[in-house]
Amino acid sequence: MRKNEEGGEDVPAPRPRRRGRPPRDRSAPSAPSTPDRILAEATVLFARHGAGGVSMRDIAARVGIDVSSVHHHFPSKASLYDACFARVFELEQATLTPPVRAFLAAVRSDPPGDVVGAMHDLVDAFVDFLDEHPQTTFLWLRRWLDPTLHLSLDEAYSLPIYGEIERALLEAATRGLVVEPTPHITVRSLVWAAHGHVTALSARGGDTVTADRERREFRAYAHRFVDRLYATPGAGASDG
Repeated sequence: MRKNEEGGEDVPAPRPRRRGRPPRDRSAPSAPSTPDRILAEATVLFARHGAGGVSMRDIAARVGIDVSSVHHHFPSKASLYDACFARVFELEQATLTPPVRAFLAAVRSDPPGDVVGAMHDLVDAFVDFLDEHPQTTFLWLRRWLDPTLHLSLDEAYSLPIYGEIERALLEAATRGLVVEPTPHITVRSLVWAAHGHVTALSARGGDTVTADRERREFRAYAHRFVDRLYATPGAGASDG
């Protein structure tokens, strides 16, 4: 104890710092957890080789842990494969939900908002997402090599987002804001075109000049596609 300002002895003396580890910096970002590391590396391997070309031991070796540790967090390869798609879906949903809601708001407002402009924003968000997460493309392309296998993945992790966009387009068409008799074909066409764009970028390797040009050209194409479908007759098309 040490004396307080009035001369008493009720103020504890400061404890000397113990030698050893420095205090933890709680502001520093924490290292990824083991399940997150497993998911990240498994996504890379599944995207590269498909579900049939990857074993749990392959994943354990890439993470640098024992295979029993992988099984501790993911009991089977099927559960890990599903978790990889769930992780990609979560990222994609977080990216696309705001522009989808903005599109719906434009459709449902009275008077209607800029529906075509909102569609352009949605296309940009999707292209940006795939550019930032190219493994998404290759994970899905491997899955789609056999259209009849793992159908539950489509139902859980692709159809919810794309179905919402299709319904928004149908609602816009019902209100007479756009002409769209086959929204499912439009969404599918844009999705496949964007995945093809990512595949083309990958084929460029380290040629950054060509890759940058490819990005500009594809984005301009995507905006022309939207304008040709939905722009008011006589209106100027977007420059992309």
